[in-house]
Amino acid sequence: MQKISALSNAILSALPLAVARPRYSRESLSAGIVHFGIGNFHRAHLAVYLDDLFNEGLDHDWAIIGAGVTPLDEAMQARLAQQDYLTTVIEQDAGRSTARVIGSMIDFIPPSDTDRLHATLIDPAIRIVSLTVTEGGYFLNAATGAIQVDHPDLVHDERTPDAPRTVFGHITKALRFRHSRGIAPFTVLSCDNVPHNGAVVRAVVSAVAGQASAAFARWIETAVSFPNAMVDRITPATGERERAAVIAQFGVADRAPVFCEPFRQWVLQDRFPAGRPAFDRVGATFVEDVTAHEQMKLRVLNGSHAAIAYPAALLDIHFVHDAMQTRAVRRYLDKLARDEVIPTVPPPPNTDIGAYFDQIVHRFANPKIADTIARLCVDGASRQPKYILGSIRDRLNADASVDGLALESALWCRYCTGRTDSGKVTEPSDKRWSDLTRRAAMATSDPDAWLGIGDVYGETGRNPRFREAFAHALGSLGAKGTLSTLQAYADGEF
Repeated sequence: MQKISALSNAILSALPLAVARPRYSRESLSAGIVHFGIGNFHRAHLAVYLDDLFNEGLDHDWAIIGAGVTPLDEAMQARLAQQDYLTTVIEQDAGRSTARVIGSMIDFIPPSDTDRLHATLIDPAIRIVSLTVTEGGYFLNAATGAIQVDHPDLVHDERTPDAPRTVFGHITKALRFRHSRGIAPFTVLSCDNVPHNGAVVRAVVSAVAGQASAAFARWIETAVSFPNAMVDRITPATGERERAAVIAQFGVADRAPVFCEPFRQWVLQDRFPAGRPAFDRVGATFVEDVTAHEQMKLRVLNGSHAAIAYPAALLDIHFVHDAMQTRAVRRYLDKLARDEVIPTVPPPPNTDIGAYFDQIVHRFANPKIADTIARLCVDGASRQPKYILGSIRDRLNADASVDGLALESALWCRYCTGRTDSGKVTEPSDKRWSDLTRRAAMATSDPDAWLGIGDVYGETGRNPRFREAFAHALGSLGAKGTLSTLQAYADGEF
């Protein structure tokens, strides 16, 4: 009978042989990074890059202290504290699974301990403050990209700077203190899937700084670095199924394991005036401008996720790999990507975007990841402008067809009616669900009810060619259903 080990520092040396463990002494580590948002993606990405460096005997003064401001962060802190902030990362591909325990995070400040958080953020040893707060955590108008400066939380943090609610308020408070005491600033590094994420963080911090002194505002502009970065790794959510699988396959009881694909990518600007770990030694790529990589990933990878999410949901498909085995979905994705999306993407240097897309198809089809369609459907009102609308605008400007992209939009609309093609009720997947379902119902007779969502479609929703293509696609979905509509598009008979 397999012995089950509850994860902790005490059992590292006794882990099953199939589980890799840190090759360094965790006592040798000291903190150089505070990271907000200790979710699955962070622990499969930045935390793994650091663990790789530590295993090479490098940069032991760059360990992570976790931080957060939400109830979810509180719950995660409680789980990880019980296992000394260790995480089991399981990489899965067809035919193999590997497990490793990473130890790059050495502490986690609970959201309730704001005094300790502030004391940590102003410590000169902290030279990077990084964050993974999801696309929806940046207070952006989805259609325009502008900061919602009137959001109640940002207004609170501007008016009550010593008692912030948001990640950005805590960062601004710490920077203000460092400025007043002549302490060098930390670099602020976003690890979220947001276009020009560094520039966005700078804009939010500047908004929170508000009416602070002109000297502090200039210091933020000239002395504080906010590098842009593009990140990529598929990391599904963790539930009881995943926790049980780690026990069954590897004999480790981990309260918060992370499952992920083998692939990972990190492209970032090398702008770290306070220093940085040698991420390039373990696979990261430093460039002067991340725009080309960013656009390729957002439109081709994230756009492809959006493209399969809603038809698969309407067809009651649960897993992403099963969607990729569904011929109509796969053919729709292939035609859409090659005909309408890839032509809008200038390739980064030394990159074949067609080959990049082929790699994406392979990644999506990975049955071991068990990524869910429901995860891809979440927060469509925030994701559609970033992943889909840019391609639509470029195609319209080029006087090129938008039939497949309009169909993607119509599939999202159809999904938001709240029922699949079989009549199954769709669970709410957006903070604006009630408004989206109301508009989706109206759109069956008045497509402008949907295209009039200003902070999603903006001027594009009033473009006659797009309106016509959207109305045709939505009508086809209503009359023929999802499967037949996808087949017609893929066959060139749409």
